[in-house]
Amino acid sequence: MIDMKSLYKVYDLGEAEVFALNGVNVQIGKNEYVSIMGPSGSGKSTLMNIIGCLDVPSKGEYVLNSKKVNELVDDELAAIRNKEIGFVFQTFNLLPRATALHNVELPLIYNGTSRNERKEIAKQTLEKVGLGDRMHHKPNELSGGQRQRVAVARALVNNPSILLADEPTGNLDSKTGKEIMQLFDDLHNAGHTIILVTHEEDIAQHSHRIIRLLDGGIVADEAVKH
Repeated sequence: MIDMKSLYKVYDLGEAEVFALNGVNVQIGKNEYVSIMGPSGSGKSTLMNIIGCLDVPSKGEYVLNSKKVNELVDDELAAIRNKEIGFVFQTFNLLPRATALHNVELPLIYNGTSRNERKEIAKQTLEKVGLGDRMHHKPNELSGGQRQRVAVARALVNNPSILLADEPTGNLDSKTGKEIMQLFDDLHNAGHTIILVTHEEDIAQHSHRIIRLLDGGIVADEAVKH
C-alpha cells in the first residue's frame, strides 16, 4: 500500500540546508494500524504531509497503491487526497454554520456524487461513528468528542484507503480522548488502515506498530504487544 524509499525533504534556508527527512524508508501494508512518534522537529509532521500527499519529497520514491506519488502534478495529488486519504486533525475543521450531515457530505460534493446519494452515504457514515441522532446539529451544538466524530465521519465518507490522523485527541479531555481512540480501534477492526501521528505514548499504544523519528530519521520501528 505505502512504500517509501530513501525519502529526503530538504529546505534551503539560503546559507544552510535543513534536512526535515533524511533518507527515510517506510513500508505500511493494508489494514495496518501504525503510530508515528517523535519530538518537535523530528520530521513526523513532514512525513505525515508527504504520506497525505500534502507535500512531496525533495528526493526519493513514494508509491501509494501502485502510484508513484513523487512524479505526480498538483491536480493528480489533489485527486489522490480526495480518493485515497481521509484526514482527521486536532482542530476539527468543521464548517460552523453547517450541520453535521452537511459537513460530512462535503468531500462527496467535491467528487461529483449526486445529492440524494451523498445524503444517504453521509447519513450511514454518521451512524457508523455513533452520531445518527446528531446529524442535524451544528458544531456549536455538539461536544468536543462529537465534533471529532463528525470529523472522523467526514474522513471516512469517500471510503479512503488510509485514515490519517494528526493528534486526534489533542483538543479533548482524557475520557473523551479514550472514546475517540476506541472508535479508531473499532474502525481498524472493521478493516481500515490507520496512521496516527502523536507525541502521546498512551495514544500510540492503541496501534499495532510504532515508528519513532528523531532528527529526520527513523530510530525505531517496533511492534506493539497487546
